[in-house]
Amino acid sequence: MRRAGDAASLQVRPATAADLDAIARLHAAARAAYHRSRFPDAPFDTPAEHARRLAAWVRVLDQDDTPALCAVRQDTVVGAAAYRHRTPAAPPRAPATVTLHQLHVDPGHWGTGVGRALHAACLHAWHAAGCSRAFLEVLWHNRRARAFYTGLGWRPDPERRPAPDATHLSLTLPLAAPAAR
Repeated sequence: MRRAGDAASLQVRPATAADLDAIARLHAAARAAYHRSRFPDAPFDTPAEHARRLAAWVRVLDQDDTPALCAVRQDTVVGAAAYRHRTPAAPPRAPATVTLHQLHVDPGHWGTGVGRALHAACLHAWHAAGCSRAFLEVLWHNRRARAFYTGLGWRPDPERRPAPDATHLSLTLPLAAPAAR
């Protein structure tokens, strides 16, 4: 449930090295929350998991082709996102595409607009970069995330059908030109 005043107090900005510990902590907590529904006894929010998330986000911030954003509410990092511009072996004039690599919200802030604000900031950047299509992969069993992305217009990628034993679902979002929006 959205709390009054939350949207006004939310800021989305580029993530920095100073945000790393908070991002790793919220990422580990979000993973624990959505994995717990499928594996209730597994310890997903351990110090070792936090260390893995921290190492992963250090790599993200070290890559020039992977912009990272964080959502901040009252001086607390409550969400993070990162995306990569895709550079497949395509003709030089092929339309630019992007992959939403990470989007995580602290479970205590689910349903308060943090995920939507991060997504909107990503869309703004993708439009500014001239991207024509976005891609992401979501865990098949993460129904909350699948519903979130579906509500924002993401659809299963017809070019990447999941295998019968797949753990992830590939989604795509066509990006209209800014003038067409």
